[in-house]
Amino acid sequence: MSPAPGFFRRRLELAGRACVPRLEALRRGRGGDAAAALAGALLVTAFAPFGWYPLAVLMPWALLWLLAPLSPRQAARRGFLFGAAEFACGVYWIYISVHVVGGAPSWVAFLMLLTLTAIMAAYTALVCALTVHWAPQTGWRRDLMLFPALWTSAEWLRSWFLSGFPWLSLGYSQIEGPLEGYAPLLGVFGLSLAAVLSAGLLNRAAARGASARARVAALAALIAVWAAGAGLATLQWTRPAGPPIQVSLLQGDVPQDEKWAPEAFLPTLDLYRELTDKRWTSRLIVWPEAAIPAYEDEVWSDYLDPLRADARRHKTDLLLGVPTQDFSNDHYYNSVISVGASDGVYHKRHLVPFGEFFPVPEWVRHWLALMDLPYSDFTAGEAEQPLLRAAGYAVGVSICYEDAFGDEVMRDLPQAAFLVNVSNDGWFGDSIALPQHLQIARMRAAETGRYLLRATNTGLTAIVDEHGALRGLAPRAQVATLDGILQPLTGSTPLKRWGNSAVLVLSLLSVLAAAWAERRAGGRSP
Repeated sequence: MSPAPGFFRRRLELAGRACVPRLEALRRGRGGDAAAALAGALLVTAFAPFGWYPLAVLMPWALLWLLAPLSPRQAARRGFLFGAAEFACGVYWIYISVHVVGGAPSWVAFLMLLTLTAIMAAYTALVCALTVHWAPQTGWRRDLMLFPALWTSAEWLRSWFLSGFPWLSLGYSQIEGPLEGYAPLLGVFGLSLAAVLSAGLLNRAAARGASARARVAALAALIAVWAAGAGLATLQWTRPAGPPIQVSLLQGDVPQDEKWAPEAFLPTLDLYRELTDKRWTSRLIVWPEAAIPAYEDEVWSDYLDPLRADARRHKTDLLLGVPTQDFSNDHYYNSVISVGASDGVYHKRHLVPFGEFFPVPEWVRHWLALMDLPYSDFTAGEAEQPLLRAAGYAVGVSICYEDAFGDEVMRDLPQAAFLVNVSNDGWFGDSIALPQHLQIARMRAAETGRYLLRATNTGLTAIVDEHGALRGLAPRAQVATLDGILQPLTGSTPLKRWGNSAVLVLSLLSVLAAAWAERRAGGRSP
């Protein structure tokens, strides 16, 4: 005998009514704190290597929903738990870099990871506290104006404040999603804004007591945001500057614990020379960061000068990662040099704190020496440096961590016809930092409308096109040469013209409009 008409509908309604009190109890109690931490941990899977980019909308939505019954102080706690779980799970590799690879004591590595996690979580705590303080009642002002704008502003702030740490900015997770089309217009922070706005629209569509009209409007707006991103991704913002050229990227896979050992010096030089000798048919060959484990002047006459002669004879240009030094002022640089038709040097501008320089007083340095802790200092290169030239074009060069700072990469445009990033991601071990770093590099290509060549010591070596798509990827953790075609490009994306100012102005106007609307409403529920 079949059930009566409407039986299943009534059962679903009853089940829904039974769940509501339980969900309300969850988000009002300690269970809500646990749920916030879980959501933060799950957010990491939106990024590489997992690539579940819809979670970059669903997890902020979960956090927004969990803020509904809270005071600003409670919201700050819940936001802190969300951010702490996110960064503890997303950048655990710092422990590997500092202790396993760097050789520092485990307690130092753990303390650095704990400190960074707490600082990053404080940004999320501030976002949640201000959202609830400025919009005490849940509604469209909180969901669609304050929360997206404050989240985006916090990401921008942490990208430069105290030297900056833009890792896990939400927009990076969207490099393979429909929202990627916003990258040439609004950059990675614009993608973050679109993702969190989408979370707010979902919260409005699922809000209790919302009218059918309001739900439909929220869902229609959500579809419009994503459809517009997909449409923008089909546009070509730059144009060819000349014919395609053949390139080769070298990956020596020299273990980090052997890289600077005296017995590995000559084998390393021989390895890169051998790999290069097999690729003289390429117009451009790129070596990784610090591929030569010695200062440039120490190997110039016996190694680099003959290499330059061969490069000129074959009409091939080389970009090589090598440390350099300035004897006049006793400065040491992490550098890339151009060898071939156009000689030149680029000094890394944005150094890694506690990795390439130690921003600590002299007494701390003395303590580090007494504790036998590894530390070293490079000097930052000038902000404005002449662009290197290779294969007949100006090149936008970045070294390792520098590609995480989009505004700094953008400074080389529109002169640069393509981008080159050299890195030694051997510091990350076999962790998720490697695909995360590649994802960041891909965003720089999409933002600038330029090809990007990425040569690394152990991986992930890649060729990325002007839309951020992979055109070639070398196998990780083995000696390899990645051959491919590079298309030099000219022109500027809208992001070059207005930088991050557009998304920051949008965020500021959103906050001001929300404050005005809240004041006009007198704090009443919308």
